Amino acid sequence: MSLESESLELHKKLRGKISISARARIKSVRDLSLLYTPGVAEPCRAIASGKVSAYDVTIKNNSVAIVTDGTRVLGLGDIGPEAALPVMEGKALIMKEFANIDAFPICLNTKDPEKIIETVKNIEPVFGAINLEDIETPKVFDIEERLIEELSIPVFHDDQHGTAMVVLAGLINALKITKKKKNEIKLAVNGAGSAGHAIAKLLIAYGINNITVFDRQGAICSGRPNLESHKSKIAEITNKEKYSGPITNFENTDVIISATAPGALPQETIRKMRKPSIVFALANPISEISLEESKQLGISVFGTGRSDYPNQLNNSVCFPGFLRALLDLRIKKITEKMKIAASEGIAKLVSDTELKKGKIIPDTFDKRLVKNIVNEVKKAIDQ
Repeated sequence: MSLESESLELHKKLRGKISISARARIKSVRDLSLLYTPGVAEPCRAIASGKVSAYDVTIKNNSVAIVTDGTRVLGLGDIGPEAALPVMEGKALIMKEFANIDAFPICLNTKDPEKIIETVKNIEPVFGAINLEDIETPKVFDIEERLIEELSIPVFHDDQHGTAMVVLAGLINALKITKKKKNEIKLAVNGAGSAGHAIAKLLIAYGINNITVFDRQGAICSGRPNLESHKSKIAEITNKEKYSGPITNFENTDVIISATAPGALPQETIRKMRKPSIVFALANPISEISLEESKQLGISVFGTGRSDYPNQLNNSVCFPGFLRALLDLRIKKITEKMKIAASEGIAKLVSDTELKKGKIIPDTFDKRLVKNIVNEVKKAIDQ
């Protein structure tokens, strides 16, 4: 049986990957009186009067809403909210299994940004954090910016923040292996969607200052006509060489990070890289180039989003621990400093022995991940 067939059969059998479980048991009238009426009125009064926070006496302290409209699901595109539900359930399952977070899929039957924003604002009282997921660009940028401004809880967009943090963690270790310095490398980001946009911003915050971002039209640069607003913002902080051509002709890069589609990373560009070279091909489920092609092209450090290749740069390495940090530390707004701290916390888990063997990222099942990320984010806040 193929993986695809086995997965479908398993989902049919499970009929949902998550469920609600009780933390308290009702075994007597006394239990019922304490946990429901009349006793429950007291925590209600306490919250209303400000004596206690909802974080202290309700599920708000450990709850995340995974919000999508189903317009950009995995590599499947706009398949709608019901078809997106298995993916959102999967995200919720990962959060529970790896970080003991109670996450709920909120799959909205609207594509209207204003309605999405309004809905999220209306459900804020229940949740300690919002995780935007699989919403098409550029719409998601406007939704995220508005929610960050208008909510009192953190807004996390895994396609952006999660991807960028895992890429940075992998890059920190790839630079160690190749003995290159962050302030001396030339780096290309291929793809200017959610992932590419966030990767470029985080790498700049980390201190990598020679970055050029490419979309289907070529290099994103100031003065290029008809740039969308998020690309205009990227143009202001990247491409110091003012390159305006296609990625095919781009030369002498040390690092290429591609978040596009199979075949969208020209081999000519890779051949023109400086050695030793670093390439992350993040398209999923089929990466831009194969492992075999990476060997033929002489890439020194190669990472992908695929679980069947070494150095899988998977968001699941990051988002359970980072969301755990957001909840435990009662963070209201995410900063670049927090993301960098999380990336460094992930990178530290790869030993020198593993680095010598070419490993750049810890396994998703590494039990140290969540604690390490929380600790590093806390240090960044306390400094």
